[in-house]
Amino acid sequence: MGRVMSKFPCNRLYMVLQAVCLVVIFLLPSSSGAASKIITRTMPSQLLAADYPYTLYLPDGYESGSFHYPVLYLLHGNGGNETDWSRRGRIKETVDRLIRTGQISPLLVVMPGHGTSWWVDGNQEPAERVLIKELIPHIDKTFHSLAGRKGRMIAGISAGGYGTVNAVFKYPELFVAAAALSPAVYVPRPPLGSAAYRVAQFQKDGRYDQATWERLNYPTNWKSYKAKKMVVPLYISSGDHDRFAITWHASRLFQLLFEYQPQRVELRVVDGDHNWQLWRSSIEEALKYMTAFARQAVEK
Repeated sequence: MGRVMSKFPCNRLYMVLQAVCLVVIFLLPSSSGAASKIITRTMPSQLLAADYPYTLYLPDGYESGSFHYPVLYLLHGNGGNETDWSRRGRIKETVDRLIRTGQISPLLVVMPGHGTSWWVDGNQEPAERVLIKELIPHIDKTFHSLAGRKGRMIAGISAGGYGTVNAVFKYPELFVAAAALSPAVYVPRPPLGSAAYRVAQFQKDGRYDQATWERLNYPTNWKSYKAKKMVVPLYISSGDHDRFAITWHASRLFQLLFEYQPQRVELRVVDGDHNWQLWRSSIEEALKYMTAFARQAVEK
């Protein structure tokens, strides 16, 4: 069996005399391992006939070690791109701190970029299939990931939260845990002002189509999710002043899940609106929740 990485990173300042450690660090700065980093890559997508961009967080020690890590797929909102979570969400700083303080185990974070796709196979392009059928296998083949359900999580904000819930309900065999932050899971229809009315994924003949929205939204996949009998723990959060009234829609989703998996769903309503200030703080608890269910990094 492979060696499991400790949840609490080793701190050599407590293992040797302070003076000796300072000398070693000064003379051999590389001995502590490579620092965490954010890299940007593309994947050739056959479904889109184009290169598909994504940003990836690599934890400290990834390049010099032999560990394989759990993976979080972290989705942006409507109109976003692969840099949103690193640039606006400050995910590197958050994950670094949580790992350093032992609150989560080291992991990879994959942040794909897909604009106004809402992460579903809508009327414009097959965003869901690109994510599930192309990106996930590509990451498992290219990087030191823990392939398989127990090493894979998914989360997203707004339209990314919508995509997260749909992915969990359709493919519970792929994800060990998930988080939907301010998820745009509107039932029965989006509120006026929602970007859903303006994106091609939900349009026919250039106009919003309610039948398409209903076909792609999570209630359509609820029966199949239960039929598979594979519970995916889900963390849901929303700001109490969300301009799209997502708190109400998130509460309906929570109630549905609570009746089916009461010990595997959480709802947090916090002070805030529908913005990055809220999501930067919400992702911390979401990360701690999800990683508690995932495998820790394993040496292979």
